[in-house]
Amino acid sequence: MTVDRRKVSIEPKSFVEYEQAVRDAGAELSEFGSDVAALIWTDYARPDALADLLKANPQVEWVQLPFAGVDAFADILKHPVKFTSAKGSYREPVAEHALALCLALARKLPERVTAKSWGKKFAVSLYDSHIVIVGGGGITEELLLLLAPFKTRVSVVRKHAVDLEGATETVGFEQLDNYLAMADFVILAAALTDETLYLMNDRRFELMKPTAYLVNIARGKMVDQQALVRALEGSVIAGAATDVTYPEPLPDGHELWHAPNLIITPHTADTNAQVIRLFCKRIDENVKAWLGKSQWVGEVDPNLGY
Repeated sequence: MTVDRRKVSIEPKSFVEYEQAVRDAGAELSEFGSDVAALIWTDYARPDALADLLKANPQVEWVQLPFAGVDAFADILKHPVKFTSAKGSYREPVAEHALALCLALARKLPERVTAKSWGKKFAVSLYDSHIVIVGGGGITEELLLLLAPFKTRVSVVRKHAVDLEGATETVGFEQLDNYLAMADFVILAAALTDETLYLMNDRRFELMKPTAYLVNIARGKMVDQQALVRALEGSVIAGAATDVTYPEPLPDGHELWHAPNLIITPHTADTNAQVIRLFCKRIDENVKAWLGKSQWVGEVDPNLGY
């Protein structure tokens, strides 16, 4: 059967907002079948189901993935299909969350929220601090805008040392260790790849200053969680905050819940309401690209893994 390039399917679950975005972009929303070559995949937890669908349907030419990170789909990215992700879509709320976590750590807000006595004075200022951001994508670009009023020195460590507007310097991954030793705050905002898997381990925590803080709004497995617990319990670093863990949800009683000076938020840097609203924009952009009306946004490079 010949494919109908006007048809776009949403699988395995849909929202009325996504369906309307497809129609608004000028395509026809269709149940998936052998005549459909454009697919919006909405379930990050089911890469196996997508792999099975692609294997059984060689007519599929384009798949829109639901989140910025595509590590869950690593095994199928080499499939001869154009994959686009949501990278950059959720940059504003995630960058906002990263900044909030930095400020909360610097002012010991979790401790003061529950305090019932005056306590000791303590504060670390973001003003004139040295912040190292690992990763050079949309979240980092947004963070650079948010950090500008604080007059911070911001060093961006990324795979390719291409300058970013607002960064004091941009360096390659080979210089990560040198910059960790200088940082007051380290923010993880990179994709999870073989290169970044357990990037923060015992050795790298030892490189950080004992007054430094780690913030992770990327992927849980960028941090060796047992090494993080050791670093916090041993005062190797001053504190940490993470919006991502492994596993998720993090079980009650897990050792991370008992680590000192650690803020854990339940992967809420972007909420469902925010994701739906912002993903609709990405659907609109790439359905139009599929129809030949505009350029692709968020194309995935299967060799890089993001």
